Amino acid sequence: MVKFNTLLVRGGRPDDNSTGAVNVPIYNSSTFRYPKLGSDVKWDYERSGNPTRDAVEDVCAELENGDRGFAFSSGMAAIHAALALFKPGDHIIIGDNIYGGTFRLVNDFLKPRGLEFTEVDTQDVNAVAAAFKPNTKGVYFEPVTNPLLKVSSVKRIAKVAHEHDALVVVDNTFLTPYLQKPLDLGADVVLHSATKYLGGHSDFTAGMIVTKTKELSDRIYAVQNTIGAVLAPQEANLLRRGIQTLNLRMDRHIQNAEKIIAYLESNPKVSRIYYPTVDKSSQDYKIISDEARGAGGVLSFEIKDGLDAAKFVNSLQLIILAVSLGAAESLVEVPAFMSHFEIPKPERLKMGIKDELIRLSVGLEDADDLIADLDQAFQKI
Repeated sequence: MVKFNTLLVRGGRPDDNSTGAVNVPIYNSSTFRYPKLGSDVKWDYERSGNPTRDAVEDVCAELENGDRGFAFSSGMAAIHAALALFKPGDHIIIGDNIYGGTFRLVNDFLKPRGLEFTEVDTQDVNAVAAAFKPNTKGVYFEPVTNPLLKVSSVKRIAKVAHEHDALVVVDNTFLTPYLQKPLDLGADVVLHSATKYLGGHSDFTAGMIVTKTKELSDRIYAVQNTIGAVLAPQEANLLRRGIQTLNLRMDRHIQNAEKIIAYLESNPKVSRIYYPTVDKSSQDYKIISDEARGAGGVLSFEIKDGLDAAKFVNSLQLIILAVSLGAAESLVEVPAFMSHFEIPKPERLKMGIKDELIRLSVGLEDADDLIADLDQAFQKI
């Protein structure tokens, strides 16, 4: 078997044409011809399958060491599909610090339709174990949370969940399969907002699910084909192309993040930095060191009380004020007013998301330029 970096470039490549093209063609076809009535065909209608989409789904399954991959039109479509594995009356244990869109999906859409959720601190495995009920069917969490970058153990949670015959669903957008493979650590389903690092260029939205077993693959395919939020061929091709440079980009994201953290640690206007490797004595550091190859390219920091977060981010010239993350360009946001604004303030504060918290998705620019931009913004607050 070829190694991971080779799979990034060469995986998921069906030899399905006679042109000699080195890249998978973009099949802009909503329907496919039957040779004759009753023929057993691989593709018949784009919602059910498309050769371009199949190629990127295949490479993601290879990268995750999974059974099968499924590409969706957005990360939220993938999250919805994963949670559609459960039915009304099922109980799901969910992380207490989840993406704002997932929070909205759970509270505004799934709970009113009969699914039961209990929010827990997934870093505390004892709290996870204590949350199980007779009707618990799954555990859903982010190994590295957004935006506080708190790290939970996939291995330990999977062990507890499987003792209760519950599925483990992991949103691993922050780390990607380059840094962590949750299925190898015991998870049953891994998903990504492929809009972020997998795509890497802020030019489309996509979601990806990879399943561990054929039984789960069949169930996710039924959801994908029924609901129909599939990734279009053009976007599937962009995702395939982005994946080819994932390793190079992630290495640079991390290198730049480490340089920025060193700058922030010496800045008197910063009260706290959130990144798994900052405190070598922390639980975050211990878990990330054991279960991942690195901590990724997102960091968060709090400016001191009384300083104006809005004025700070509005003063940045190079770093772009925008939601999302994992792109070539550096992006900054204030979670309390942007990515997590759906969460009521009392709940946000309970989660640790203060108004002074700033999240930075570190891009691929020269780190010295990024630090200079941060420095001039700090001088204005």
